[in-house]
Amino acid sequence: MNIPLNRSPLPGISDDEWRIRCELAALYRLVAHFRMTDLIYTHISARLPGPEQHFLINQYGLLFHEMRASDLVKIDVEGNVVDQPNRESRVVNPAGFTIHSAIHMAREDLKFVVHTHTAAGMAVSAQKEGLLPITQIALKFYNRVAYHDYEGIALNLGERERLVRDMGPHNAMILRNHGLLVGGPTASQTFNWVYFLERACQAQVAALAGGMSLVFPPEEVRRLTEKQANPEGFSHHQELAWEACLRLIENDPKDYRS
Repeated sequence: MNIPLNRSPLPGISDDEWRIRCELAALYRLVAHFRMTDLIYTHISARLPGPEQHFLINQYGLLFHEMRASDLVKIDVEGNVVDQPNRESRVVNPAGFTIHSAIHMAREDLKFVVHTHTAAGMAVSAQKEGLLPITQIALKFYNRVAYHDYEGIALNLGERERLVRDMGPHNAMILRNHGLLVGGPTASQTFNWVYFLERACQAQVAALAGGMSLVFPPEEVRRLTEKQANPEGFSHHQELAWEACLRLIENDPKDYRS
């Protein structure tokens, strides 16, 4: 779905960049709506087209539910704010820069990247076996989730190489003892993946809390379900879900497209 756009209030912003800003702002609002935020911490970013490897990330200090397209900060792979009015007042979280710049520099196919610190995501990240294939939603990610060991707060730029190595070809990664990381080629696909990875983690935590033995589908059923849940090419279902979710934020007091 093409988000209906307002005219950019920022000088020198192309139509393409403004569209990406609006999509990214919508992602922030929806992550807030579905309670996947951690105050002003964690991040969602979008890669901008062009050889400069610029990307957009949240202005540090704003809550996700109030994010607007004009609030997003354009930075380069060194973390410098570029081409933005009032650039001196625009601050980004260094840990967010480390994680997101690593993925955007190495994976041009992942245009949007979401990182969360939800209770369920952190709980599963601390469980030795990781995401278990115990629900239909979890099977969407069967053999599709990478893992990265915890190295402390992500302030060391040297960790970028290891983040990229561990993620490999996958679109989702569980950061051990930390949280979830998901990337996708579009805002709608990225939202779909982080929403359902979060739901799979919630279901796992609830199932383990029951204290009873778990039922694991046989291997052939796991593989079948993974293929069914991840059809090749464009997913009309993901776009329908994205359009429906955008209606949830259409009437927010501050338009995310401003």
